[in-house]
Amino acid sequence: MKKGAFWGLAAAVALVFLAASAASGASIELAKESTLEKVLQRGELRVGFEAGYMPFEMTDKKGDFVGFDMDMAKEMAKAMGVKFVPVNTAWDGIIPALLTNKFDIIMSGMTVTQERNLKINFADPYIIVGQTILLNKKHEGKVESYKDLNAPKFIVTSKLGTTGEQAVKRMIPKCTYKSFETETEAALEVVNGKADAFVYDLPYCVVFMAQQGAGNLIFIDTPFTFEPLAWAVNKGDPDFLNFLNNFLRQVKNDGRYDRIYNKWIKSTDWIKQVQ
Repeated sequence: MKKGAFWGLAAAVALVFLAASAASGASIELAKESTLEKVLQRGELRVGFEAGYMPFEMTDKKGDFVGFDMDMAKEMAKAMGVKFVPVNTAWDGIIPALLTNKFDIIMSGMTVTQERNLKINFADPYIIVGQTILLNKKHEGKVESYKDLNAPKFIVTSKLGTTGEQAVKRMIPKCTYKSFETETEAALEVVNGKADAFVYDLPYCVVFMAQQGAGNLIFIDTPFTFEPLAWAVNKGDPDFLNFLNNFLRQVKNDGRYDRIYNKWIKSTDWIKQVQ
């Protein structure tokens, strides 16, 4: 081999080595900045949510936060070997609170949307839900799907800033829409005869129907939207996302997820804890 060729090859190898070293250094620095590392150093997992979305996050009679997401968060903190710290936050400010590091993760029945995904990152979906309808009983046999509500004479309610609200505006735009600060207020408007229909996520509607629907409401329980729910974290944190996706895969295959799902989604025995 000629000397020129040898030194050219050596220089190329050296450049590759330097590039690899630089990439490795950048990866190490990125790992140090991960929320996961900060959680471990702090010894606390701060979980953001808004209590009131049954059966995912609620306040029981003792004043404790309970629900599907709360149990999953506790399992996650246990897997990390840290303390679970709940941070109850108003829904309309929950993403800004994450972005300003008021907590480490949103675990609050949040639907993955492209608009939200521009601001935050989502782990893999942990459950799939969709919008359903609680209908005032006077419309029994007359309204059979969301399409039948697409007229100004129908007053339809949902919660402000949710995918329920988005579904109403997108899919039944001709109805008369009223938004409310909470799911309960919006649903009670239908129970009290002040509105014709309430649009919201299937799990919540199942619970509300069991609580106050008898004799008052008709449940159109076939979802008319596809909505994956997922945990949300700040952008630029592949290590935390990697942990979350592997944690989810693990609990879905070792029985923990099924236990929590059966407790909060399949059963309504927990209702007596929160009423």
